[in-house]
Amino acid sequence: MRDIIEEARGLEDRIVADRRWLHEHPEIGFNLVQTAAYVRGRLEEMGYEVREVCPGGLVAHVGRAEGPCVLLRADMDALPLAEQTGLPFAATGGTMHACGHDTHTAMLLGAAQILKRHEEELPGSVTLMFQPDEEGDPAAEITGGQAMVEAGVLECPRVDAAVAVHVQVPTYSAGSIYTRCGTMCSSIDDIDITIRGRGAHGSRPQEGVDPIAIACHIFLAIEGYIAREVDPTDLCVATFGSIQAGRAANVIPETAHMLGTLRTQDPAVRARFHARVPELAAGIARAFGGDAEVRFVRSVPVTVNDAELTRELCGYAEELFGEPVGEIPQPGMGNDDLAFVSERVPTTYFYLGATVPDAAEFGMHNPHVLFDESVLWRGSALLANSAWEYLAARA
Repeated sequence: MRDIIEEARGLEDRIVADRRWLHEHPEIGFNLVQTAAYVRGRLEEMGYEVREVCPGGLVAHVGRAEGPCVLLRADMDALPLAEQTGLPFAATGGTMHACGHDTHTAMLLGAAQILKRHEEELPGSVTLMFQPDEEGDPAAEITGGQAMVEAGVLECPRVDAAVAVHVQVPTYSAGSIYTRCGTMCSSIDDIDITIRGRGAHGSRPQEGVDPIAIACHIFLAIEGYIAREVDPTDLCVATFGSIQAGRAANVIPETAHMLGTLRTQDPAVRARFHARVPELAAGIARAFGGDAEVRFVRSVPVTVNDAELTRELCGYAEELFGEPVGEIPQPGMGNDDLAFVSERVPTTYFYLGATVPDAAEFGMHNPHVLFDESVLWRGSALLANSAWEYLAARA
């Protein structure tokens, strides 16, 4: 495995070809029929046995049963965006790989090829996790990462450590590698509030209980809670992007519905919000004669990089590439459901810069975003080398 850079470079055309096929055929959520079939086919070409452990979620193993086990993860789902890149392999169906998951899948396929070539030499085993629905399909109760963990991806063999790589633009230059110890990404919860009042004619409001008025007070109470009950040094962001009620100007409706998002970077802050906001909403609704129910759905905790593992893997990466791994100064506001893995096993999450200079104005989740394909072999090398060195150190 000393020639891992040479091997990864030798696979560059294949990695890019995989990426382009995936980019041209994006799918969202758990409904990854074409994507999963393509990835399964590529893995079987390499000699892997592949299992689908949840809709769109694939698992394969390489190495020997004895010894430690490392999990390498890639997400495969796209976003409901109409692509506007003008690429010759651009998607055309209103769905787009605007977060780079096509590159993640291609990089893990490259790593899988390298590891399979050296299976007899591996001093342990590697679990390959190709997951659906990292973005969180609104129609699903849980995300793909949680579904795969609940399906047993961390067992048989029991996983001892996990590694993932996410491309990043435009923050980091092409080919650069960054990470940090501790919290890497924020938690996220969808806040779903249903308010029930009593309908009435708009000219006789005293005969009804106005759920719109209750919703307004709940909205302001949540703003006040964050301003006055959360430590100002703790990150806690609650944004409501949808408040819906009624259909007519002169009718007080029976119900109102609020949908928002919560992001925190401290599990204690998140837990306190989960406890306090339902109390506030219910109390406000009762004061006006109505009632309110608060649900937190599609919840994902913070993604945490284990400090000891991360320092170890950074050392291997620096030795491999002959350059330092950059340190991210603070956690990002984004979220990744790799969190469900990092809750259970030591995890390291790397960022790989993929900025195209001429398109640096466009960031992730933008219909114009571009990713530099020349860095993809580096992602494959980083994944394969991380697994190999971790296992070798414990042989």
